[in-house]
Amino acid sequence: MNYNNPNLIFNDIPSGKIGWSSPSNIALIKYWGKKDLQIPTNASLSFTLNNCQTETIIEFSPTYNDGCSIEFFLEGIPNKRFAEKTCLFFNRIASIFPFIKQLDFKIYSKNTFPHSAGIASSASGMSAIALILCDIENQYFNTFSNEEEFYKKASYIARLGSGSACRSIYGGLVSWGEINKGSNLYGSPVIDGVSDVFKNYHDSILIVDSEEKKVSSTVGHGLMNSNPFKNGRYNQASANISKLIDIIGKGDLNNFINIVESEALTLHAMMMTSLPYYLLMKPNTISIIERIWQFRNEKEIPVCFTLDAGPNIHLLYPHSYDDKVKIFIKNELLQFTSNNTVIHDRVGNGPQKLNL
Repeated sequence: MNYNNPNLIFNDIPSGKIGWSSPSNIALIKYWGKKDLQIPTNASLSFTLNNCQTETIIEFSPTYNDGCSIEFFLEGIPNKRFAEKTCLFFNRIASIFPFIKQLDFKIYSKNTFPHSAGIASSASGMSAIALILCDIENQYFNTFSNEEEFYKKASYIARLGSGSACRSIYGGLVSWGEINKGSNLYGSPVIDGVSDVFKNYHDSILIVDSEEKKVSSTVGHGLMNSNPFKNGRYNQASANISKLIDIIGKGDLNNFINIVESEALTLHAMMMTSLPYYLLMKPNTISIIERIWQFRNEKEIPVCFTLDAGPNIHLLYPHSYDDKVKIFIKNELLQFTSNNTVIHDRVGNGPQKLNL
């Protein structure tokens, strides 16, 4: 696959505005550690969410500058750090999208969830930007012959901005990496063989701490290079993803729980065994996990947890238990959250273009 096209330039440079809303995703099989050019050290598997979205609008106009000119507004407030980060990303992909050098950009982005709190805001944010860039390319150069090509390239571009963003391009269950004919270069929707129980699975996100993480995911991935347990972890992930795809096909909730919780705890074990070591879980994270285990054992309700690279709990459960689990959250778990904050979400259908 070669997305480089040096002849792709504007004849008549336009002005315009395009917006996409793109979801976050929650990894069931974790990717932690990467090679150059955002290539993962192991394959991963995720649920795309429905309510946790980043809504991004990009205004573009002819440039009169040399180099990258980006203004970035997060929740309506100018954000210089995000502008600089996006400029680096745009420079990195300028050989793929030469029109980037011909335009100035104003980017307006807002989340439906706390930024940088372990809910993969980089995944939703970068995937929305990738979709907009591919949309610009398609509108002015008619690049894609079908939707499959459009979304595959958007996933490829999103990966170059944030690895897990490649999975947010698609709805439902999504893999990334060399599993089931998949690729390290882009995400792949898992369409066939998914049991009905997992097609509308719920994810209630308990916000233990909404502050920005003290150790970013970028730094955490880099620390895996010297982690003494990295090879064992990569082998474990490879075995687990094959098992989990089979489990999801069978609708096996008990083994789904075993693998998903083990993956979550292993992810944080890798952080605690890095050099330097660090801890992103909070005391209330542990308290919630213990309450979940107790509730599941006593009530025999197949609820489980997972964690991203942060302190917040993703509580996963089938749709049929929605009422009972929400009562459990209200009565026992809400006390451990920050300002009684819980985001009730579920598996979603993927990004949507905004009508502007």
